[in-house]
Amino acid sequence: MSMFRQLWLAIIASMLLALGGGLLASLVSARSYLESQLSIKNTDNATALALSLSLNRPDATLVELAVASLFDGGHYEWIRVTDPMGNVLVERTAPVGHTDAPAWFASMLPIKAEPGRAQISNGWQQVGVVILASHSRFAYGALWKSAYEMVIALSLAGFVGGLLGSMVLRRLRGPLDAVIDQANAILQRRFVMIAEPRVPELRQLAVAMNTTVARLKKMFEEEASRLEVLRRDANFDGLTGLANRNYFLARLRETVTAEDSVGGSVFIARVANLSNVNRDFGRQVTDDLLRAFSKVIGQAGIVNPDALAARLNGADFALLMPGLAVPNSFAEHLLTMLTQESALFVPDQVTTWLGCGTFPRGTEVESILAQVDAALAAVELEGQNGLRIVNMRESDEVPRSADEWSHLIQNAISNRWVRLVSFPVTSLDGVMLHRECPLRLMFDEHGEWQPAGRFLPVAQRLKLTPQLDLAAVALGLDELVSHPELSGLAINLSASSIEIHEFRIELEKMLKEHPATSRLWLEVPEAGVWSHFEAFKALCSHLRGVGCKLGLEHFGRQFSEIGRLHDLGLDYLKVDGSFIRGLGSNEGNQAFLKGLSSIAHSIGIFVIAEGVTNANELTALKSIGFDGATGPAIQEPSDSCKLVGD
Repeated sequence: MSMFRQLWLAIIASMLLALGGGLLASLVSARSYLESQLSIKNTDNATALALSLSLNRPDATLVELAVASLFDGGHYEWIRVTDPMGNVLVERTAPVGHTDAPAWFASMLPIKAEPGRAQISNGWQQVGVVILASHSRFAYGALWKSAYEMVIALSLAGFVGGLLGSMVLRRLRGPLDAVIDQANAILQRRFVMIAEPRVPELRQLAVAMNTTVARLKKMFEEEASRLEVLRRDANFDGLTGLANRNYFLARLRETVTAEDSVGGSVFIARVANLSNVNRDFGRQVTDDLLRAFSKVIGQAGIVNPDALAARLNGADFALLMPGLAVPNSFAEHLLTMLTQESALFVPDQVTTWLGCGTFPRGTEVESILAQVDAALAAVELEGQNGLRIVNMRESDEVPRSADEWSHLIQNAISNRWVRLVSFPVTSLDGVMLHRECPLRLMFDEHGEWQPAGRFLPVAQRLKLTPQLDLAAVALGLDELVSHPELSGLAINLSASSIEIHEFRIELEKMLKEHPATSRLWLEVPEAGVWSHFEAFKALCSHLRGVGCKLGLEHFGRQFSEIGRLHDLGLDYLKVDGSFIRGLGSNEGNQAFLKGLSSIAHSIGIFVIAEGVTNANELTALKSIGFDGATGPAIQEPSDSCKLVGD
């Protein structure tokens, strides 16, 4: 029973006891008063009758007439006259009649007045004794009326008291509910502050809870700041602040192998004749030149949230631009900006050589770098500021218009030419956690199944991702129903979908109505979350009570933003594979990921590694406390089931 229900019952019981006790005491007091008044009346009337008879030298006839006259004119239950020996001379008794109150009331509160008694005398001689009792019908009527009026008055008082009690409880309930919601939010891995109520006791409780939340948030932020320093030390260049070579290569491998990869472009820029600059102008100018060079490259990548600028070695810088298929104008602008910035430090000299290569999904990283290096070498041989671009993409693909793409995608959805493929996600002990299920489309009935990277960028531009995501979720739920032995399925949601209010409503409705929702895992790319943060918060709010799990994928690239996750109530994180590559020999990333695992576990978040490629990485993950992993090195458990699309 809830506390408020108990308080209500206590208030009601107290009021009933108080009002009932007051009513009973009042009725007993009124009854005593009426009994006393009836006794006095009986005595007075008996005395008056005896005196009247004593003054008139009574005989039997006179006594009988006087008694009859008094009995007929008054309201008596009985009048009796006896002689000195106790023999009845005259007696009149009223027939039994109704009282002016209900019988049950009269039986509960009987009125018992003392009869009146007086002596009749003739001179000094006693003639007899008068005994009489007044009728109590009117006394019962008065008592019943008094009880009725008192019940009405006490009921009105009880109603007012209940209204006041309700107001007090409502005043208490609001702040108390806020404290309860705050405690539940902490259990749901959300840290929220509440307003301090006016009630002193509740204010103390709220202050204590807010202080606890503030300390947790501060500890969270301090640990996050420490881990951000570790992350940057392990993966970024100290002089320029750009990514180092190892991290760049890891990100490039993730870009070309990811299921949703669309390919892109790689730029390698070299500061021309850096050793000569150092010799002629000194180390300080050289460092300033390198910082300026890195600043231009870093700013060039701002237009793409997935871009990564890096310093590969002393004179070479790189820029990864996923999704950039036609880099010509971008490359020319980048060359112009680099040469202009460098000329401020070493005027009238050759400063910039730039090579660029475009690549499709699945291209070998070594092949990409080799061809871009060859382009860079060709520019260097020319001895001037210059640019060379190589294209590694297939040239026989026919470009399609937006209308053609829209027709192909919508036709695939309407004809159900969609399916899920799956990859195992297991605990580090090999137990299946769930299957990660990207969506694939077929553009005609006998065509090939296209990976997400083939159609997803176009679908985002055409605002078709909500339809694709809802189709993927529906397929996932159907698979869960068809395979009750599945521990769970993970479906990727596009950031462009969660931004749409109608999509969030439709998704919530779909999940609420489905029995398999509790085994569904939904995940959104980290970059999309930061780009549409308010929409993602709204999604978390919509799905909080639905029962599915919600997480982020490709997490860690923008780790400095982790402080914004404290009130979302996430269930899991999938850490980007670029931090996992070569983890066994990268002590810096080991320290960073160990701290990440610890801080996530402290607020109840599950941590999974992406892109695990070998046993050494898996062993390192076990030592730093990760919960699960996925990637080429993760084997199918022997007892796992496959989906229809596998």
